[in-house]
Amino acid sequence: MSELQINTTQNVKIKFTAAGAGERLLAFIIDTAIKVGYLLVLNWTFGAFENMDEWSQIAINTVLSFPVMFYTLALESLLEGQTIGKRALKIKVVKIDGYQASLADYVVRWFFRIVDVYIFGLGFFVIMFSKKQQRLGDMAAGTAVIALKDKVNISHTILENLKADYKPTYPNVIKLSDNDARIIKDTFTVARTSKDYQTLIKLRNKLVEVVGIKTVKQKTDIEFIDVILKDYNYYTQDM
Repeated sequence: MSELQINTTQNVKIKFTAAGAGERLLAFIIDTAIKVGYLLVLNWTFGAFENMDEWSQIAINTVLSFPVMFYTLALESLLEGQTIGKRALKIKVVKIDGYQASLADYVVRWFFRIVDVYIFGLGFFVIMFSKKQQRLGDMAAGTAVIALKDKVNISHTILENLKADYKPTYPNVIKLSDNDARIIKDTFTVARTSKDYQTLIKLRNKLVEVVGIKTVKQKTDIEFIDVILKDYNYYTQDM
């Protein structure tokens, strides 16, 4: 699997793991099995219509096949980038620019299934050789499919371990939202691990501006950002 870097609307970079061709194929097989099962049930249930004239049968079959035709489009729109197969494999469609994919994006992906799926499974081979594990529909819509984390611990959340006698430094951190804190922590964790000091500097400057801090009391960017996260938890954990 390859890493996918998403630039969020807050100009913060977050790294995800792109879902591999194998995961996407299994999700596709699950979804296909559901659609085939639906058609088999219809065939068994509405067998009585076989005595109708040909045009009536065509009309009925067309209407009843709509759920199969629009299965992927409808579910991805309603489940925010997931079908039943994708949910089972814990993968999801997202926009590369950090925005939530729109109905128009899902429509583009759905339309390109004609090429990706029904023309010799072209999309599967495109995914394998794509840097961001994208099929043609993803490239056209500006989307990608990411793998969601199975195991969640405190390092994957906005929570921090605080000592009982912890004393906060910056009360203005309450200006931040939980989503802000999550983005800050994700970016901070990645930058600290990879020793990306430029990102740490940009993150510190952004926090000073947004939170409204006049004087930074810590000696390093890492210490400062760590305190910001701890302060946010101190002021919001009981709210």
